[in-house]
Amino acid sequence: MTAQRGRFTVAIDGPAAAGKGTISKAVAERFGLAHLDTGLLYRAVGVKFLEEGGEDGAPEHAARIASSLTETDLARSDLRSARAGMAAGRVAAMPGVRAALLDFQRRFAERAGGAVLDGRDIGTVICPSAEVKIYVTASDEARARRRWRELLERGEEIAFEQVLADQKARDEGDAARELAPMRRAADAHLLDTTDLSISDAIAKAAEIIEQALTRVGR
Repeated sequence: MTAQRGRFTVAIDGPAAAGKGTISKAVAERFGLAHLDTGLLYRAVGVKFLEEGGEDGAPEHAARIASSLTETDLARSDLRSARAGMAAGRVAAMPGVRAALLDFQRRFAERAGGAVLDGRDIGTVICPSAEVKIYVTASDEARARRRWRELLERGEEIAFEQVLADQKARDEGDAARELAPMRRAADAHLLDTTDLSISDAIAKAAEIIEQALTRVGR
């Protein structure tokens, strides 16, 4: 079933390497919905912030970067690196950055034809009235191992223990920040991918969306 013209928002949240990005892309394609990986926005801001003196830079500078992101910034090949992930966690805690990116994300979610957005605060802050909310998670070890293998495949030499430690630090920071902390929305479906294949995880998410489309008569 394909979403007809009109607003239909799918909010998919969860920690890194749980599978939300893969699931989001797959269901967006299956149902003919636009897709936005909001994590890339923060990764792009974070990397650019570091390159422009972010170690000692002011949050106001990061906010200016966020308000002037370009397609070129989002197409960088290093946005999936461990460095970019840690930088994203840092700038995501800055109110000015989140404010600069908020309107962009909400406009994307409201587009005709429907949209799938994945991130960490989509169902709680960006799109609290989304027709579908899914919180994708997995065990710490399973997520770290997936991320570690991904980094190795990209030629980034890093120890599994370091990936696990970085991941836990990022999770703690995302969950503890005062502004838009990462958490499961009260009305979000929980999808634990620890013991699921990619195809099974996608199928479960698709089933949830299919049921919602049926309810709204799409």
